Amino acid sequence: MPSPPIKLQLDTVIIGGGIAGLWLANRLQSEGFSIALFEHKALGSDQTIASQGMIHGGMKYTLSGALTGASEAIAEMPQHWRACLCGEGDVDLRNTRILSDHFYLWSGDSIAAKLTSFLASKATRGRVDHVPDSHRPPLLRHPDFKGNLYKLVDIVLDVPSLITNLAHNIEGHSFLIDWTQAQLHKDVDGRVSLTMRQDDKEFEIHAQRFIFSAGQGNAHLLKQLGLNSPAMQLRPLQQVLVKHHHPYVFFGHCMGTDTTPRLTISSHKLNTHEQVWYLGGSLAEKGTVMEADQLIAAAQQELSELIPWVDLRYAEWATLPVTRAEPLQPNFMRPDNAFVAPAEGCNNLIVAWPTKLTLVPNLANQVLDILLKENIAAGELAESTRAITQLRQVLATPPIAHTPWELAFPPSMSAEDVLSLKFSTPADDDEGQD
Repeated sequence: MPSPPIKLQLDTVIIGGGIAGLWLANRLQSEGFSIALFEHKALGSDQTIASQGMIHGGMKYTLSGALTGASEAIAEMPQHWRACLCGEGDVDLRNTRILSDHFYLWSGDSIAAKLTSFLASKATRGRVDHVPDSHRPPLLRHPDFKGNLYKLVDIVLDVPSLITNLAHNIEGHSFLIDWTQAQLHKDVDGRVSLTMRQDDKEFEIHAQRFIFSAGQGNAHLLKQLGLNSPAMQLRPLQQVLVKHHHPYVFFGHCMGTDTTPRLTISSHKLNTHEQVWYLGGSLAEKGTVMEADQLIAAAQQELSELIPWVDLRYAEWATLPVTRAEPLQPNFMRPDNAFVAPAEGCNNLIVAWPTKLTLVPNLANQVLDILLKENIAAGELAESTRAITQLRQVLATPPIAHTPWELAFPPSMSAEDVLSLKFSTPADDDEGQD
């Protein structure tokens, strides 16, 4: 006769170990809630690790020449993150590496006068500064550069160190889950629970609130419970990676005629003498309908037009498909803010998508507001301590995800092998790419 399941009680259970789940776990723990975070692969895998790490205040959404809902909703986010990086915010990020304390907007010499005037207007004061020729970064210091250059008072973070920092803060509370041995359930009263088998034991985990923060995986988790709301939309991208030997470290957006940047470049060190430019923007959006070799050719053409003085004949190239998961919007619009809402049909389940890396603090604030509104308080310490101790005895800690450039350009692979690489993003457990 099988033994009865071991019942464990926690305040909150987070499913999804990307940036949203990790940040939320940090906030909940600091507020006194007992937490367990479950990840099925690696912390930060897929969408988070594919981020360029840009913590922006929305100015890249002003390329139509006016402030938008998206730009205003996140205007204060860089300041929030800076406080955390100094150890003075609601999450301690003092062990997170800063790649750059600013990034650039630059244009060719054909940029519309309307946009140039807007970026110099009072509306952007304190958020955008014009860069004189004498202060241009090395990449744009060539005499053939004839465009306009602006400096954004935003920051770029090293995403692997950010994930590691957040994971360290909740050490002992993140667990590797095997979904072939685990199952979500909903009882007749609409309460969610999680059962799993491990080491010939069955566990039944209950929580005051379950929170799904698994990005694209949220839809699969809801389906396990027979739910389809909140609904999700997917926004595919295909990034380009360029491995080269040039010393140019650069973070910036090239302005074009679209409302999104024509091209976004971030720089990531691969080893002592090589780095990778990670390319996004409109190039990545248009690249979703291209084969890898077509997109690489398009990226080569863009770079030859924008920075023709940089010789990339000996560079190595790869592409990375990424799928952004967002709450369903009318006409497939981009969400202006992080999304958090109780799941319809359950009374202890919250579903969340940050929609952008920079908005992750906003997501956590929304979750805490819901808990406060619903009078959810920390439970018995002894009971939650016992639950965490039991989980630590049978479950491993998930590793930190490898970066796209580590996977694209491993030391043992030839340039020919790299050119043929294509990556797919599994439909689970991550969010917040930007």
